[in-house]
Amino acid sequence: MTQWGDVISYERFGYKSSNANSYRSEFTRDYDRIIFLSAFRRLQNKTQVFPLPGNVFVHNRLTHSLEVASVGRSLGSIAGQSICHHFGHQLNEHERAFYQHELSGVISSACLAHDVGNPAFGHSGEKAISNYFINRKEFPIDGIPLKNHFSESEWLDLTQFEGNANALRLLTRQFKGKLEGGQRLMMITLAAILKYPCASHELDKSFVHKKKYGYFQSDKSAFQAITQACHMVRNDGSVYRHPFVYLVEAADDICYRIIDMEDAHRIGILPRNTIEEAFMELLQQFGDNLERTKEILQKLTDGNEAISFLRAKSINALVNVSAELFHQHANPILNGTFNSTLLDEIEKVCPPLKTMQDLSVRKIYNHPSVVEVELAGYNVMSEILSVFVESMLCSQRNPLQKKSLQLIPEQFNLSEEKTTPYEKTMAVLDFVSGMTDGYATELYRKLKGIDIPTHK
Repeated sequence: MTQWGDVISYERFGYKSSNANSYRSEFTRDYDRIIFLSAFRRLQNKTQVFPLPGNVFVHNRLTHSLEVASVGRSLGSIAGQSICHHFGHQLNEHERAFYQHELSGVISSACLAHDVGNPAFGHSGEKAISNYFINRKEFPIDGIPLKNHFSESEWLDLTQFEGNANALRLLTRQFKGKLEGGQRLMMITLAAILKYPCASHELDKSFVHKKKYGYFQSDKSAFQAITQACHMVRNDGSVYRHPFVYLVEAADDICYRIIDMEDAHRIGILPRNTIEEAFMELLQQFGDNLERTKEILQKLTDGNEAISFLRAKSINALVNVSAELFHQHANPILNGTFNSTLLDEIEKVCPPLKTMQDLSVRKIYNHPSVVEVELAGYNVMSEILSVFVESMLCSQRNPLQKKSLQLIPEQFNLSEEKTTPYEKTMAVLDFVSGMTDGYATELYRKLKGIDIPTHK
C-alpha cells in the first residue's frame, strides 16, 4: 500500500545536481528558476479573462499565477503539517522534514508554473490552435492533405491543443541550442503540475484526471520519467494523479473563482452589492467572526477596498476548508482513487459557491468584452498559424514561404532538419504559443499588411 513517504522524489529532471551543500534547498531552487524564466515573465501580457487593461487594473496570467502560488504555499503548509501529525509514524526523519518544511515550496513552485504553457488570448488561444488544424485538415501540402502528414495520436494533439501539456513540454524540452533537461526542475514539482496524467487519445470525461490530457506524444519519455520517479504508476500500468496535484488545483480554482468576481466589480461589470452578497453567503457557511466582518465592511466606503476585504476573507475560508477536505480524503487521494476535486467537494456542501460559479459564467465569461477578445484571438492565431505551419511543412517553398521562415527564432526553426512533420509542427506551436497577446496582434497586423514595419 502506498504511503506518504513513497510519493516524494529527490530527483531533478534531466540533471544531477551537485549543490548538496547549497544554502537553498533543491525545492527552493525550482521557485527561483521559474521566476526568472522568460516564459513566466511573458505571462504579464497574456489574457487571464478580461481584456488587458488601459488604465483599469485587472489580472493577467502573471498576476494570477503569483496569487495562485501564494495560496498554494498556504495550502501546502497546512497539508504538510497535517500529514506529519496524522501519518508521522509512517515517515522517516527526511520525509517528516519534507512535509514540515518543503511541501509548501513545492506546491508554490508548481502553482507558479501551472500556466506557462497557455498561449495568448486565454483559453480562446487554445481553441484557435485546435480549430486551425480541424478546419485545414484537407488543405494540401506537397499534394497530401494536412491531416495525412500525422499519425492518429499526433493529430489529436494538434486538434485538441492543451495548455497543460504545453507547460510540461516547455519545462522539460531540450530546444535547439538549449540545455538538456529543459528547465531542470525537480521531478516532484513537475508531478504536481500534471493535472491530467494521460495522452490525448486517452480522454475519458468520467474521470477527473482524464477530462483533458497532460502530455504531447513528443514528450512521452519525459512524462514516463516523471511518473516513474514519483510513483504514479499502478501495478496494472495505469497512471494516476500525484496527490500534490489536488493542492495545486485547489489553489488555482480558489483564485479564479474569487478573484474573477473582484475584477468584474473593478471594471464595472457587477455592482458592489451583488459581489458583497455572494461573498457574504460564502462566509456565512465557512467564515468565522461574521459580526466583526460585518462591522468592518460597514466602515468601508470605498467599494474596491470593501470587495478586496471580502475577497481576502473568502480565500482564507476556502483554503481552510480545502485543507480539511484534503485530510478527510487523504487515503483515496494518496492511492489515486479520488475521482473529484477539492472545490467540487466544497460545492456539494456549499450552494453559494456553485451560485457564484453560475453567476460568473452568465455575467463574466460571456460578457461582450470577453467574447470580443476570444474572437480577436481566434482570428489572430489562425492567421499566424496558416503562414508558419504551411511554410514549415512544404518541401518546395515559394519565395514568401522562405521569407516567413526567417521570422521564426532559430531554436524553433526545424525547416531544414531531418525530422517528422509532427516535430516540425510542434516547433511552430512552441513559437506561436509563446507569443504574448501584444506580440501576436502586432505580428498579425504586419502579416496582413495592416501595419507596415518601419526601421527602428
